[in-house]
Amino acid sequence: MKFNHAQKLATAHAITDLLADHGVDTREDLHTWLDQQANRAALRTVKGVGPKSIDYIGNLVGHSQVAVDAHLRTFATDAGVPDLRYEQLRAVYEEAATLLGHDRGGLEHAVWRYKSGAT
Repeated sequence: MKFNHAQKLATAHAITDLLADHGVDTREDLHTWLDQQANRAALRTVKGVGPKSIDYIGNLVGHSQVAVDAHLRTFATDAGVPDLRYEQLRAVYEEAATLLGHDRGGLEHAVWRYKSGAT
């Protein structure tokens, strides 16, 4: 990983240390570990880790969820969705995915790619 900011590097180390302390050694371990709300709360104690980080990590290990970032917020605003708290906006995206018959993570990724201009 190439981090340009010392705090991001410190956050990555702190997450790694926390997971090691909890015996999380594999992708499968992390997938299962994230199913427990107490473990998600433990991750939140790491400086720099918020709900988006946890949702993103979950996506990396096979949970299909929406990690709301600036691109998803902008897309929602452009669509006329009012400014909502993280959890509320995530729920809007999850409901939209369900109504459209899409995978949650897939919808998140599609919106992110669209708004970021990724090809």
